[in-house]
Amino acid sequence: MIRVLVMAGLVFMLGCESGGQMETSTGSLKVTTTTGIVAEVVRKVGGDHVSVVNLMGPGVDPHLYKASEGDIQRLEKADLIFYNGLNLEGKMGEIFVKMARKGKLTFALSESVDTRLLREPPEFQGHYDPHIWFDVSLWAQTIPVVVGALSEAKPSARGDFVANGERYDAELADLHEYCRDRLASIPSERRVLVTAHDAFGYFGRAYNIEVVGLQGITTTSEYGLKDVQRIVQLITERRLSAVFVESSVPKRSIEAVVAGVRSRGHNVRIGGQLFSDAMGEPGTPEGTYPGMVRHNVETIVQSLK
Repeated sequence: MIRVLVMAGLVFMLGCESGGQMETSTGSLKVTTTTGIVAEVVRKVGGDHVSVVNLMGPGVDPHLYKASEGDIQRLEKADLIFYNGLNLEGKMGEIFVKMARKGKLTFALSESVDTRLLREPPEFQGHYDPHIWFDVSLWAQTIPVVVGALSEAKPSARGDFVANGERYDAELADLHEYCRDRLASIPSERRVLVTAHDAFGYFGRAYNIEVVGLQGITTTSEYGLKDVQRIVQLITERRLSAVFVESSVPKRSIEAVVAGVRSRGHNVRIGGQLFSDAMGEPGTPEGTYPGMVRHNVETIVQSLK
């Protein structure tokens, strides 16, 4: 509660000092977001006070996403813009800068995360790992940015935003504990997660799982024969039983690994599909952030346990 209140007040004051335009209308705030995971935080905090348009749907890779002319129009019509940041939406960075220069209230959710908790993989050229939602406790730190930003735009509803933020924070605290308990049930020697790209670093650190990705942090990096051979050797030597595909990454990379392992006389199977950079279809359990997390955890537990 204290964290949400303090950050809400801080962002509100910064917005006033920077001359941000205040929304005094009694209608819903028009919000445009990038990923579905970002959109959910805004909807949870904003409630009936927001109308959210999301640019990237299920199965969309934000690393490679290019904004269309329609996307630009949606951003320009918005009262507020929210995105993940940390170069997740790499090809849209300049667009966010231009929108901010036009006076749009533009916010990266990652701004409120303690930088001491961010991963800095050496292979990512000095940048932070953007996949912060895989540690549920870390993703909860993004709530104050939304609370503060919406409060800046609609001060009359600030009490609702703070209360909604506190409820969502409590929900994510329970989800974090669920992840820890379920994943701890996997025997330690089997607790190895092999995926298409290195998106699960925060997940591995938070829930004590060794994570191995075929590609790097971003899917803009190409994998090669040496990468496949590296993973094949690891799986064969350690006799791992399952690897995983991702909903927003083509299956062919992991299928190449499976074929390589089998050519060495070891049988490894695809344990299931994980949601990494995008949630599932709207209206399904995986179409929500908690549902997506629970799906991933149960898929991993059932395949590795």
